[in-house]
Amino acid sequence: MRRSLAIFLLVTSVIVIFLVHSVYTLLTLLVEDGSADAIHSAEIPAPNSPLIDNMPQYIPKIIHQTYINESVPEIWREAQRTCIDLHEDYEYKMWTDAKSRELIATEYPWFLNTFDNYSQPIQRADAIRYFVLAHFGGIYIDLDDGCNRRLDPLLSYPAWVRRTAPTGISNDAMGAIPQHPFFLHVIGSLRAYDKNWRLPYITVMYSTGPLFLSVIWKKYMSSGSNIGDGLGGGRVRILMMDEYNRFPWSFFSHHQGSSWHGKDARLIFWMGSHWVMLTAMGFMLAGVVGFGLWWVWGRMLLLGQRRTKRRDGGVWERAMVGWGWRGGKGGYELMERHEV
Repeated sequence: MRRSLAIFLLVTSVIVIFLVHSVYTLLTLLVEDGSADAIHSAEIPAPNSPLIDNMPQYIPKIIHQTYINESVPEIWREAQRTCIDLHEDYEYKMWTDAKSRELIATEYPWFLNTFDNYSQPIQRADAIRYFVLAHFGGIYIDLDDGCNRRLDPLLSYPAWVRRTAPTGISNDAMGAIPQHPFFLHVIGSLRAYDKNWRLPYITVMYSTGPLFLSVIWKKYMSSGSNIGDGLGGGRVRILMMDEYNRFPWSFFSHHQGSSWHGKDARLIFWMGSHWVMLTAMGFMLAGVVGFGLWWVWGRMLLLGQRRTKRRDGGVWERAMVGWGWRGGKGGYELMERHEV
């Protein structure tokens, strides 16, 4: 019994270790707040401050946005216009579906098959934003993000992304110099994460969306690459929520968006809001399943032992009968004895 217990515990431990290893990066994201690389308010001059002119400019003055075609829906035109009007000296690039595919086909043909075969259009919209930042540099902004002030101070950080809730980073506003190591790593990881998880929302989030970017960011930091400021460094700075859009002095203002979300997103949002309860329930379920497996394992061993005893007992009884054992009061009796 002790040997069977040891085997059961060993097998269970291997399964648990495998499962934890598979989701280890996701688990570590729950406690990663990005504070070590935060762009602090104290670093950012007030809007129109002369101190902005003294800050270095690493990121080129380019604003990238994406949509199906050039006809941006009315609901997003105001947000789009705020960014264009505040940055007349910036180059503005609208990446339509046709232009996006042309860039991939021309500059990154190794990715074209993956790009064409994404099941959701938003996956192509996600992917192209990483490629244009890696290729041209500049600042990418979702159409539902308006500009609240000029973005010049953010040009001083060779790569930046923004913090999101409840954990990780988002891909709706980010900036980089051309060929920054982080975004090269991002585009190089896209094919490996191109998997169908059945639910469209999960598939998008973990193949090209914010969850994908958060996982790559966490692995990038764990690899030791997230060091060094300036043009030769690989550090990625984090724009925190206050600096993003919570105050009048924040860089962005949020407008209605998320048009690609399907019905399955409601479940995911609910799960995100109740992740502590769901985590506790998951451990409880794991305990119940573990106990159930142990009970089944024990019953199987007990049944096997009974069958072995019955088989061995039957063989022994037949052997003893052949030698004269009858059992009971008769004791031994020579079966071949004849009366004289």
